[in-house]
Amino acid sequence: MRASRLISLVLLLQSRETMTAAELAAELEVSERTVYRDVLALSAAGVPVYADRGRAGGYRLLGGYRTRLTGLSRDEAEALFLAGLPGPAGDMGLADAVAAAELKVLAALPPSLRDAPARTGQRFHLDVPGWFRESAPPPRLAELAGAVWRDRMVELRYRRGDREVIRTVAPYGLVLKNGVWYLVGRVGEAWRTYRVDRVVGVEVGADGFDRDERFDLGAYWREQAGAFLRELLRERVTVRLGPAGLRLLRHLVDAPFVYTEAVAAAGRPDGQGRLVLRLPVESVDVAYGQLLALGPEVEVLAPPELRARFAEAARRAAALYADPGEHADPGEHADPREHADPREHADPPEDTGQR
Repeated sequence: MRASRLISLVLLLQSRETMTAAELAAELEVSERTVYRDVLALSAAGVPVYADRGRAGGYRLLGGYRTRLTGLSRDEAEALFLAGLPGPAGDMGLADAVAAAELKVLAALPPSLRDAPARTGQRFHLDVPGWFRESAPPPRLAELAGAVWRDRMVELRYRRGDREVIRTVAPYGLVLKNGVWYLVGRVGEAWRTYRVDRVVGVEVGADGFDRDERFDLGAYWREQAGAFLRELLRERVTVRLGPAGLRLLRHLVDAPFVYTEAVAAAGRPDGQGRLVLRLPVESVDVAYGQLLALGPEVEVLAPPELRARFAEAARRAAALYADPGEHADPGEHADPREHADPREHADPPEDTGQR
């Protein structure tokens, strides 16, 4: 435990040059007294830790001292190569940088751990894009990634429906969600989210912006993604489901909270074990396409127009299977709405950051 902490202390000083005892104690989650003892132990072991006194003082390493990665365990070394994410890094134009970094890490590892990248590559592979999505990165992704790294303002030409808009954005970060890249940025004082594949033009400005270091990209995305889903599901349908339908429904809904919240609010089942659920949905068309997959395991109660569509679908299905000797043209009574996904895979509304 102490050996690991001593290595962490040296690595902190390597990366941040000068740190006070209080800062080191906070990072290592120990007392300042423990930091003093650890610094003495490192000095006794030959690590050149020097203490600068005064208000601007702190601990630092002398003479550009650098430690080799001899303190890594096998699990830690293999985790480094697992975390490389070569696919997304390549999409952002960083494939060469990642390869160079991996070579440097590999050269610094002791001989006993130099098989770490091969072992990791044999055992794990990250395939980010969705099944029915092109794997090519969006054309403007590399430009936006460069602006994000350098904290440069960008002017976007962005496609919204059948028109283009122009936005001047401070690009704070990029998020890869289910094979789709999103840009998170600040426009004025408001936070905005843009789908990168809908960016048709990027002009990176010469001016930088002052990044708000308190901004947490992960926390922002989790909050906005949840809010976006709830805002998207604006309509309600009422259905009656038995145990088999309930099991299937869990895998059909777009967001997990739809199922859990609807079941929690449903009350007690009837004598046949069926529950009446009120489900939030994107639209009646989307609900029709999703619930139709449950077949006879679901009964639609409301709204009336959705119930009527299910009744019509049931009549057509019964007629189709009534006489096995007749082979009707399956397209004769086809409703094109059943075969097309009515949803547009829209990006989060531009104003999702403002509530």
